[in-house]
Amino acid sequence: MIGLLFLVISTFLSGQTPHDSLPSKVTLSQCISYALANQALIKQSILDEAITKRNIRIAISGWYPQLEFDANAQHYLQAPSANYPNTGNPPTYTPYISFPSTANYVSAGMFTANQTIYSNSLFFAARTSKELRQQASQNTENSKINTYVNVTKAFFDVLLTEQQLNVLKEDILRLQKNYKDAYSLYQNGLTDKIDYQRTEIALSNAQAQQKSAEETIKGKYAVLKQLMGVVPEKHLTVSFDSSKLESEILIDTLKNLDYNKRIEYQLMLTSLNLQHAEIGYYRWSFIPTLSAFFDYDPLFQNNNFSELYNKNYPTTLFGLKLTIPIFQGLNRIENLSKAKLQYQRIQLGVNYLKSEINSEYTLALTGYISNLNELKVAKNNITVAKEIFNTVKYQYDKGIKAYLEVIVSETDLRTAELNYLNILFQVLTSKMDLEKALGDIKIN
Repeated sequence: MIGLLFLVISTFLSGQTPHDSLPSKVTLSQCISYALANQALIKQSILDEAITKRNIRIAISGWYPQLEFDANAQHYLQAPSANYPNTGNPPTYTPYISFPSTANYVSAGMFTANQTIYSNSLFFAARTSKELRQQASQNTENSKINTYVNVTKAFFDVLLTEQQLNVLKEDILRLQKNYKDAYSLYQNGLTDKIDYQRTEIALSNAQAQQKSAEETIKGKYAVLKQLMGVVPEKHLTVSFDSSKLESEILIDTLKNLDYNKRIEYQLMLTSLNLQHAEIGYYRWSFIPTLSAFFDYDPLFQNNNFSELYNKNYPTTLFGLKLTIPIFQGLNRIENLSKAKLQYQRIQLGVNYLKSEINSEYTLALTGYISNLNELKVAKNNITVAKEIFNTVKYQYDKGIKAYLEVIVSETDLRTAELNYLNILFQVLTSKMDLEKALGDIKIN
């Protein structure tokens, strides 16, 4: 009874949904780790690797002995006849006498063992197995690198949108306070209603921006979840130390571009090696195929079915088989020419890829340097905008400045802060593009 209880409990527990290891509040490293383990495209690439390994095993399985056994049983409604010379004494009038050449019931079998000693196709499969595995592995690495880049960009996009929301919330709090102050001054007859109405307009605009940002961030979270392989129902909140944002933007801009570090270039070289091997395959496909074989052919026959398998008349033999391709309708020549053209095409692709990588690197580098300079200016603009706002607000409180200037300085400050965040995202994005262009992103 106790054993049955434990069996039921273990079955129940094993049928439960696995605990979701991803917390609701996630860091960048957690997002990347989860994506590398759960993203559908990466899983497909890993499955493609497994499929490639199986295909290689299938291709080289011909090196192993091939065993076959065929059997049949048949009944002759009219048995074939054979003519034999008439040697009777005294001779009859006919020179030949006809006799049945087989019994009415026949059952034959054929057991064949074949061992390939040399085959150009099998040699080619064995020769290219390493490159095919490497190609599949490189495709997986390429998927992981793209996922790493896309998840990082999406993470920072969400993070900086949340920072924009914080800026807007702070601005709304200031505007609400200013609105109360302006309305109080109006009620006391110290100002006309234009001041608090202008504040009301600025407050409404800021609240509309906040609502728009709140709706936008939902879509950005959806993109982040999709890139990570997270179900849409999962609630996520990004977590990042904002003080470290600026420390994340620096990268060595003096590095030299090395094409060999790019996974796309490595993939192209692997394809070039595979195509070169294919040229060799067709070039040497005139070499004969040599194999050894062994046959054991049991034969049972009898005029009575019940006694068919009483006696066996077997045949046994072994030997070598040499297959020489003499003429294949120019198939080998045409395939060789085609393989050479495909090799030339891949070579052109390699040259074009190098040009593309160089262009991508140049654009990423100039974009990063340009955005970094703009970020310095934007950061300084925030400092200046804050000083202007504090000064104008102080002068307005003393009755020196008009309230319109307060609204303008408030708008300038919000614009400077939002512009800084936008440029910061551009810097982080261009930095990621530069790292990818340099081939510095490595997935352990």
